[in-house]
Amino acid sequence: MQNWRQGKAKQLLGFLLAALVILSLVSCANGASTKQSDKNRSESGLTIEKNIVEVSPPQTIQELRQGLESYKPQVSILSPQSDEILQDNNVTVKFKVADLPIFKNSELGLGPHLQVFLDNQPYQAVYDLNQPLVLSDVAPGTHTIRVFASRPWDESFKNEGAYAETTFHVFTKTEENNPTATQPLLTYSSPQGSYGAEPIMLDFYLTNAPLHSVAQKNPDDQIADWKIRCTVNGKSFIIDKWEPIYLEGFKPGKNWVKLELLDEQDKPLENVYNSAVRVVSYEPNGKDTLSQLVRGELTVADARGIIDRNYIPKPSELETIPTPEPEVTPTPETKAEVPVVEETPPPAEVTKAEATPVTEEVEPEVVPEVTETPTPEPEVTPVPETKAEAEVEPEVVPEVTETPTPEPIIKEVSAPSQETTEEPKVEATPIWEEKSPAGITETQPISKPKRLNFRKLLERFELPGGDKKVKSAPSLPIITVETPILELESPLQSEETSATAGETEVEQTSSEVNASETAAQTSIPVE
Repeated sequence: MQNWRQGKAKQLLGFLLAALVILSLVSCANGASTKQSDKNRSESGLTIEKNIVEVSPPQTIQELRQGLESYKPQVSILSPQSDEILQDNNVTVKFKVADLPIFKNSELGLGPHLQVFLDNQPYQAVYDLNQPLVLSDVAPGTHTIRVFASRPWDESFKNEGAYAETTFHVFTKTEENNPTATQPLLTYSSPQGSYGAEPIMLDFYLTNAPLHSVAQKNPDDQIADWKIRCTVNGKSFIIDKWEPIYLEGFKPGKNWVKLELLDEQDKPLENVYNSAVRVVSYEPNGKDTLSQLVRGELTVADARGIIDRNYIPKPSELETIPTPEPEVTPTPETKAEVPVVEETPPPAEVTKAEATPVTEEVEPEVVPEVTETPTPEPEVTPVPETKAEAEVEPEVVPEVTETPTPEPIIKEVSAPSQETTEEPKVEATPIWEEKSPAGITETQPISKPKRLNFRKLLERFELPGGDKKVKSAPSLPIITVETPILELESPLQSEETSATAGETEVEQTSSEVNASETAAQTSIPVE
């Protein structure tokens, strides 16, 4: 009996433990579902289905948005006028915008613009106010144009005056496309078209919609509160604040988004355009500027040109291109430099070559270069006992023309008388032709060599008997003076070398002549 009771107690205890375990599991499941529900709830309080999640705006877009906070654009439609009847189905629309630059950055393809809606069709972007927008083949009847200012990433400006609309007629009036001006009006803005990155922004514009605080202040008034029901691919959630939101969870390919304006009892607010549907194409890894901004691949500095037309990158943001230094060709240093004659004065003004001081030390291996005129190797005829004292310009290398030196012919002569006081002079000096470059020609006048007229000299000598006879003198050898060829290495050196060579040859010639004169006992002094 006791054993039976113990068995029953154990069974009861096991049953209680099992019940506790089941209860704990159920509570855990409820807690997990609550956490998942909280995770899918946005900061604004909207509940999003499990496939669509609201996330924070991209960081780059948040920073760029601050650069446009100071603008309060004022938009107006110049044509067509309100309630105007047009007699053409091609409608030209002109706008005026104040307090907002409208432009498109040429490199990035984005900028502040206008979103223009014809009836309930997707918007057209306008980036140039100087070019009117032409709507072609507009159907006959009544139509409404709505327009508002937008940021480069399609977020609308929501200040008072940023929105404008006009209703006109093509040929005639009809009932459609004629919104009620006193009722709240919804304008679907984004998303539309194609996107290459998530999150994707959802935005809209409200007209005549009261503030929540005003609508909820008195439940008995006639002011109806509002809310937006958004449906993405068949899954719906509620938006109760007028601000853009960013969503993730779109599937690659075609998606559809529907916006509806509801009252506080979740009933549709009756007005034209208060329900709109758009097709959205999502293709990941897009390369367009908006996709790069969303992924954070473009920095604020890279994209600032889409919010500031006059933006110029700072010098630190520009690539510094080093400026190549000019190549300097080293000029070999010479102690005797020959300057290049750049300008040639007229020949009439040139009277004398200006001498340029030349350094005393001359390197024998350096040959001065003269531009325009090649330097020939001059051949110099020695000058006996005479130095050419001509002023030579260092930069002018003379071109020396070889002049054959006449060979002195010595005939048999008799001894001169003691009364003869006149001494014949022998002067042999070559003529140097100087050809200066650049049209300067200057020839130093040097005396020409003179030949001794021995016949007249012998006629002067008289014998004692009064008869003029010529004593036979021993024949003198014919002296041949070889012309040495010297290389001019500098004008100064050429002059010194020529003078030295001339003195040496003259000394040799004088020695031989003196020897012959001694043998013939005849003395002919030579100056």
